Amino acid sequence: MSQILTVSPLNSTDFAPYGDVIEASGAPDKIINAGMCGRYHDRASLDFSDGRAGISLFDAKARHLPYVVDMLERHPDGSQAFIPMTQTRFLVIVAQDKDGAPSDIQAFLTQPGQAVNLHRGVWHGVLAPFEAPGLYAVIDRIGAGANLEEHWLATPYVIETVPA
Repeated sequence: MSQILTVSPLNSTDFAPYGDVIEASGAPDKIINAGMCGRYHDRASLDFSDGRAGISLFDAKARHLPYVVDMLERHPDGSQAFIPMTQTRFLVIVAQDKDGAPSDIQAFLTQPGQAVNLHRGVWHGVLAPFEAPGLYAVIDRIGAGANLEEHWLATPYVIETVPA
């Protein structure tokens, strides 16, 4: 038995409880490099309890419909930013916390050029490039100790359709 999970287009307003949408939208905050570059300044809040920020590369296999969501994870000691290095859209599954477990699961689909920064401690699904493999720069906490909690869902969710 499973539940249907509806996917919404990613936007900063609906995603705000879970993290930041990182994108070059609107006019640049500043023009630099002798007028040759627009800077979209400070688009995400990195947050670490200790350790340091590190940049890793994730090379993820494509996910396809129907897509089953049966596990969510969170990182209590640091935020985690996923910045695509390819033009692949990706699914972002997030949830609120209720008594140490994911609750009110939401699903978003990015558009090419969008990235996300998940706030520290936010329940989320695994990296899920949609329909094509994806390469991502991931900025997260590098430090001692475990920074991963997993929660397997008693009743999985299934994504059957996504926005065009």
